[in-house]
Amino acid sequence: MLESDKKFLQPFIEERKGPSGEKFSSLPLKSTQEAAHQRNCPLKEIEILALQNQIIPERYQRNIGTVGLEGQITLLQSQVAILGLGGLGGSVLEMLLRWGVGDLVVIDGDIFTDSNLNRQALSHSANLGISKAEVARLRGAEVNPAVELKAYAVTADEQNLPRMLQGCHAVVDGLDNIRTRFVLEKACRSLKIPLVHGAVAGFMGQVSSIFPEDAGLEAVYGSQNVVEYGAEKDLGTPCVTPTAVAAWQVSEVVKILLGWESTLRNKILFIDFKELTITILELS
Repeated sequence: MLESDKKFLQPFIEERKGPSGEKFSSLPLKSTQEAAHQRNCPLKEIEILALQNQIIPERYQRNIGTVGLEGQITLLQSQVAILGLGGLGGSVLEMLLRWGVGDLVVIDGDIFTDSNLNRQALSHSANLGISKAEVARLRGAEVNPAVELKAYAVTADEQNLPRMLQGCHAVVDGLDNIRTRFVLEKACRSLKIPLVHGAVAGFMGQVSSIFPEDAGLEAVYGSQNVVEYGAEKDLGTPCVTPTAVAAWQVSEVVKILLGWESTLRNKILFIDFKELTITILELS
C-alpha cells in the first residue's frame, strides 16, 4: 500500500476498543464520508483502502471476527443480484447491505400492496402503491450509502435477465413462483453464476445453493412443467418464515463469495417451525 494512502487516512483514524477490550484502528462513518469528499471518490473506495491498511470501518467492526479484513474487502468488491423484493428479497437486501456487499442489483416489477405488510421488510403503510425496486434503492442509500445499488422495476424474463445479471458473483432467488425460478436458473447457468434458491409456505421453508453445473431446481421440483405457485398459495406466509429463510440465503451468499466449501450445494435445507425440525437432504 502506498505510504501516501496511509498518511491520507491518518487524520481520520480513531483508536477504539472492541467488545473484548482489544484496541483497533477505527474509521467512523462520518470520517469515511469526509475522506471520500476530500478525495472525490465513492465511500466504498475509502472503506477498501482503510481495510487494506488494517483500519476497520466501524460499521463493519462486528463482521471482522467472522470474515476477517480480507473477507470484508472481498464482500465490498462483490456484486450480488436479488430477484424479487418481497418477503425473502426485502430481508435479503437488508442483510446484504449490512454485510457490506459492495454492489447490489435488485429486480422486481411489482408495487407494494396491503397484503405485503405482514412480512415484507421493505413495505410500510406510507409506501403502498410504490415500486418495490424504487423503495429498495432508497433503502440502500439509507442503510449503507457505500453500496452501489442498481434497481430495475421490470418483470424478469429470458430476454432481460442475462443483461441485468451480467457481472454478478451470486444471485438470490426471492421469487414467489416456480416457473420464473426455472427461467432465472437458466440465465444463471448461461452466465456461470451460483444461484441461492429459497422458498416459503406457512411455517415451512427451504434453501439450496445451485452452481451452474448442478442438477438444481429439477432435483427439487422434478420438472419445469409444474404448477406456477407452490404450497404458499394455500398456507400463506407468516413473517417468521421468510425472515429465517432469507437469513439462511444470505449466509449461503457470503460463503459463496468468500469461497468457503460449507454450503448447501447439492443439498436442500428444509425448516418447519411448527414441527420444530431442520432437515438437510442430499440432491442427486
